Amino acid sequence: MSDLRTAFFDLDGTLTDPKPGICGSVQYALTQLGLPAPSQDELEWVIGPPMIESLRRLAGPDRADEGLRFYRQRYGETGLYENRVYDGIPELLARLTEEGWRLYVATSKARPYALRILDHFGLARFFSQTFGSGLDGSLQHKDELLAHALTETGAAPASAIMIGDRKYDVLGAKANGLPTIGVAWGYGSRAELEEAGAVAIAAAPQDVPGALAARGA
Repeated sequence: MSDLRTAFFDLDGTLTDPKPGICGSVQYALTQLGLPAPSQDELEWVIGPPMIESLRRLAGPDRADEGLRFYRQRYGETGLYENRVYDGIPELLARLTEEGWRLYVATSKARPYALRILDHFGLARFFSQTFGSGLDGSLQHKDELLAHALTETGAAPASAIMIGDRKYDVLGAKANGLPTIGVAWGYGSRAELEEAGAVAIAAAPQDVPGALAARGA
C-alpha cells in the first residue's frame, strides 16, 4: 500500500455536467456582441479551457474581454446553476473520504463560481480546499493552478493524482509531476486523454477506485 492519498478533481465535465450553463452563457455573450451564436452542441469544445481563450477564437482578440463581461453577466446569475452532478459522483467522493483520501478541486473556472457550484450541489463538504482561477485571469492554466495547489496543500507530487476529463488536466498535471486518471463521462474523448498521457481512463465514477488501486493506492 502506497501513500497515494491526495486527489485533485477537475470540476466541469468531471464532477458536474455544466453544458447548458456554460454554452448558454457563451451564446448570450456572442449575441450581445452582435455575432452569430453556434448551437450548444457546437460549443462543447469551450468546456475545459480558460473561457477567455475560447472567446478569443469565437469573437476575436479585440472583443474577447467584452465578451467575457457578457458571459459572466449571465453565468454569474443563472448559468452556474444550469448544471447537474453526474450520477455516482457523491458516492465516489464519500467512499474516497471514508478511505482517508484528501480531496481538492482544481478547476480553471473562476474560484468564486466554483465555490458557489460546490455549495449549491452539496459537494463542498467532501473537499478540503478549492483551487480555481482569479477573476483577474490569474491561475487560469492548469499547470500554474496545480503548482499553486501543491504549494498551498503541501502535497508531494509523488503522493498525489489528478482526475479530469480533458487534455488540459493531463498536461497541467504532467507539468507538475502528477499522473492523471482521465474520465470518459466528460467532454474529452478517450483518444484525447490517451494522447495527452492519462495513466488510466475510468468509464464511470464507480470505476475510479479500481483505477486508483491499479496505481497502488
